[in-house]
Amino acid sequence: MSFDFRLWDIHTGAHHPFNDRAPRIENGTGRPDPNRYHGADYKDAEWNRMWTQTWLLAGPTSDLRDDGDFVRFDIADESFIVVRQEDGSLKAHYNVCPHRGSQLILSDFGSIGNFTCPFHSWQFALDGTNTKVTDEFSFHPETLCHDRNLTSVRCEEVAGLAFISLSNDMPPLREWLGPVADQLETYDIGAMNVIQHKHTEWAANWKGGVDAFYEIYHLHAVHPETQGVMDDRTQIDLYPNGMSRQFVPFGQPSPRFPDQLSVNEGIKMMLRDAGIDPDAFKGTAQDSRAAIQVSKRERAKRFGLDYDKFSDTQLSDSTIYGIFPNVQIGCHPEAVFIHRFLPHPDDPNRFTYDTCILFAHVDAPGYGPPAWMGLADGTDTTGMTRPEIERVPLGEPPNLGQVLDQDSELLPIVQKGSRSRGFRGPIWSEQEARLRHFHAELDRYIDGEI
Repeated sequence: MSFDFRLWDIHTGAHHPFNDRAPRIENGTGRPDPNRYHGADYKDAEWNRMWTQTWLLAGPTSDLRDDGDFVRFDIADESFIVVRQEDGSLKAHYNVCPHRGSQLILSDFGSIGNFTCPFHSWQFALDGTNTKVTDEFSFHPETLCHDRNLTSVRCEEVAGLAFISLSNDMPPLREWLGPVADQLETYDIGAMNVIQHKHTEWAANWKGGVDAFYEIYHLHAVHPETQGVMDDRTQIDLYPNGMSRQFVPFGQPSPRFPDQLSVNEGIKMMLRDAGIDPDAFKGTAQDSRAAIQVSKRERAKRFGLDYDKFSDTQLSDSTIYGIFPNVQIGCHPEAVFIHRFLPHPDDPNRFTYDTCILFAHVDAPGYGPPAWMGLADGTDTTGMTRPEIERVPLGEPPNLGQVLDQDSELLPIVQKGSRSRGFRGPIWSEQEARLRHFHAELDRYIDGEI
């Protein structure tokens, strides 16, 4: 009989519908060709058949609250502008002037009244309409009959997140996200502000990044320091269109960890995050997770926060979503951690790891983002100032915290092995069900089924 991870019942307390398991999806037991991790032909097929045919996360809507607010979203060789219109809607345009092809926007985000080309000063309204041609008298009227507006793409927002699609055949965003859309809305991401944003360059294929973050099977080997505070027994849910969810219990040791009773320093950190004085805590490591849940509910009542909508699991654990094709979002009531794995335009052996932490400030002592998210010292969590994107080039330590820095060191090793003649493709366990689900969906695009 094959292993069934559904035997792991990780939830505590009364039943809550948020925790309900999704219907099982079978993705087979095949072993995919490792060419997907390094082949230039496969990289090109991904762009033509997948990236241009799906919904892509352009950014959080907290960067797009007022009319004229914009973000620039770059992927592969393309660049896009997402901008809030005066009527409150969002529009997205290719970041290119129709006159000579110059990019219009070079900054990552900001607010603007119109777009002005830096090359010849042509101007465009927020909706992309051309409003000014410099020295218009010098053009033949017939020349200016050509379409000179910006080229727009589809843009929709759900759960505080803005997406674009280059395809007119994609279903509406909410329909495509499926159950994940309603679940993400529980966290009110749109009310959170970006408090840290980094781009780091990694020497691996973007799918190697997805693979590493879509499972915790590797924690005991690569991140042994996590074993005292995280349980390896999880709940994995697979949804249509390549979406997935995983509950990772925090605040209790893994069964692999030798000491199941002592309240170690990692658990003390999580107790402190929940408003519990770890020095006054009388329980064991087996009691800490439930204590965190109780304390967060009590604190929410004192501060007037709506925690009744959350299950106990959501209060203590990390609820992780995989948004096909290249996004993972770690959700907590206090903050969310967005990861994007962006392909290199030319080299399939490189990708940009985009990390973004969002937090809704509460003026209360001890309330803040989870300490494990690894915010830099001195980070402004008030949301008053949107931090600039910190960029770390290839070869420099990303300084994302111990665990993520360890991943940045390991993935180039995995990438090199994926190119070996001796590697015949991955063999996935049920603990890696999210990986198989992701790759099965990718194959549907590459094989022309979508």
